[in-house]
Amino acid sequence: PAIMIMMVYYYLPFMVLPIYTSLERFNYRLIEASYVLGGSFFSTVRRILLPLNSTGIRAGFFLVFIPSFGEFVIPELMGGC
Repeated sequence: PAIMIMMVYYYLPFMVLPIYTSLERFNYRLIEASYVLGGSFFSTVRRILLPLNSTGIRAGFFLVFIPSFGEFVIPELMGGC
């Protein structure tokens, strides 16, 4: 558990920063328009917020996945087990 907590602590900024920059450029009037047209919170997130910010989510995923995958593979390759 300590290793997983350390990895979350270490890799969290690599996930948060791309999502933050994606949300910073987001036009929030689209959310207001969704509410005016009768959209619920969950439908607004699912149909507007996530698709328009998928580039930030995808960039954060790859910035975290590649180094964290190496933290599991390198000891396995070097250990020989």
